Amino acid sequence: MNVLVTGANGQLGNSIRKISEEYSSNIYFFTDMPEVDITNLALLEGLMKEKKIGAIINCAAYTAVDRAEDDAALAAKINVDGPRNLAIAAKNANAKLVHISTDYVFDGKCNLPLKETDNTAPIGVYGRTKRAGEVAVEEVGGDAIIIRTAWLYSEFGGNFVKTMLRLGKEKTEMGVVYDQIGTPTFATDLAYAIMDLLTKGFSGFTLYHFSNEGVISWYDFAKTVFDLSGINMKLNALESSEYPSKAERPAYSVLNKKKIKQAGVRVPYWRDSLIKCLDLLK
Repeated sequence: MNVLVTGANGQLGNSIRKISEEYSSNIYFFTDMPEVDITNLALLEGLMKEKKIGAIINCAAYTAVDRAEDDAALAAKINVDGPRNLAIAAKNANAKLVHISTDYVFDGKCNLPLKETDNTAPIGVYGRTKRAGEVAVEEVGGDAIIIRTAWLYSEFGGNFVKTMLRLGKEKTEMGVVYDQIGTPTFATDLAYAIMDLLTKGFSGFTLYHFSNEGVISWYDFAKTVFDLSGINMKLNALESSEYPSKAERPAYSVLNKKKIKQAGVRVPYWRDSLIKCLDLLK
């Protein structure tokens, strides 16, 4: 199968590239802006025919949560029009689509792990556009999987783990919010989940949740990064109100992974995966 990976220069795209040799029965086309613009349907349909694409993995997204509040039009173009175009192009080519979404489609007011069937209620532009992108993919129909994930990090690009390591070299004291609860996701683990679902095959529309196993706060996550890295940091626990941002974050976004585990996907524990990533970063 010929597989098109969009947004291939991001954390997840690079993680899929890294493990793709383990799925060598496929031929991969790793693309990103400006080479392939997912908001251009004609370009996508031409590419599908030219490369005989049998599956698309869409890692492309507008993910700047705060900036999206002032840039709603561009966020909608990438997060809504883009997935809709990919779904149309995939359906017309009888290809499969795996689209990545986010925990930000929820408002964070629930206190139990969130299921795929729970009501969505995004609280910012980023979350609203990602939810609208989900709806667009489902409305187009065809063979499509949406995977919601959260707190993504990796050895690639910019992310929370790499920021903590950098600040650990620059500071001896800092504050991190303790009242936002969720679970980190090592991008390599998500990449394996995607590739395994694609290998097993699927038909129709399915929605899954995937993050690593366990429950922590950003404070706990930062402390573990410092402890495992041998960094002596005085860490202060902050309330979200003490760390103001333009966009509100969900206070609780732990994802229930029962459905994707029933599909045969392994979900590693967050601390074990963090250790793997830190080893790579060394």
